[in-house]
Amino acid sequence: MQSVIRKAVIPCGGMGTRFLPATKAIPKEIMPIIDTPVLSYIVDELISSGIYQIHIVLGKGKQAIKNYFVPNSRMENSLKHKPEMLQKLRDISKNAEITFSMQHSPRGSGDAIMCAREFTGNDPFIMANGDDLIVGDQPATEQLCLAYAKHPALIIGVQQVPAAETYKYGIIDPKSVDGKFVWCKGMVEKPKSDPPSRYAAVGRYLLTPEVYERIECVRVVNGEISLTDAIYAMMKEGKVYAYDLDGKRYDMGDKFGALTATVDFALKNPELKDKFAQYLRSVVDGT
Repeated sequence: MQSVIRKAVIPCGGMGTRFLPATKAIPKEIMPIIDTPVLSYIVDELISSGIYQIHIVLGKGKQAIKNYFVPNSRMENSLKHKPEMLQKLRDISKNAEITFSMQHSPRGSGDAIMCAREFTGNDPFIMANGDDLIVGDQPATEQLCLAYAKHPALIIGVQQVPAAETYKYGIIDPKSVDGKFVWCKGMVEKPKSDPPSRYAAVGRYLLTPEVYERIECVRVVNGEISLTDAIYAMMKEGKVYAYDLDGKRYDMGDKFGALTATVDFALKNPELKDKFAQYLRSVVDGT
């Protein structure tokens, strides 16, 4: 099985209901952190991990995502006397080959991945959720690729979350833990009580081509095909493990997650950090 990962899929078919009414017109994946869409940060993470072939699965109403990544000659011509801004536009996708397909109806994560089957072929690939941002010294995708080089199998990127928040996530039922490697015997989707662990799936997966066969066997529930169900079927055969990722994760589909990302990024931005920190202090002090 191929040990070097060169392809990634980003499913962007979700409706973004947690950010309505804004997402009626703006896909949640390109809502900005200051001046850069979250999806652009995710693409940069993939590129910095050595992945240069990226396939984005769009849903209806997500044409703006494609517009962001495809060169715009009219806009570039209008900026020819502003070289710094022009270069920013040209840098958006210059280091990757980005292609697109369409998920014509919201039929779940499994169906979205099936849209990329021709693109990935028989190769293992990264799947990155378009609204999960993970920031750290080492890219989350690179961590998964290095883990795969040691143990080639389907990998779920996880982080430990507070017990009180496990109901929001798919939670791993671990068989054993060896450092950052979590060997899985099962997974519980959004447990209401008694979670089997605090290891939560956080929007990064390294999928093997076998997952397509499993998706084809998944039962359709409420019109949707679940990727989690396909992965769980492989878990029962011992073909899946989880890897505990380093880095800070922002749920960019959640209002609070988006706000915290904006604050953290602003406090690291050379142009904004001093002025913004002063403003935050004045708000906290009530001055």
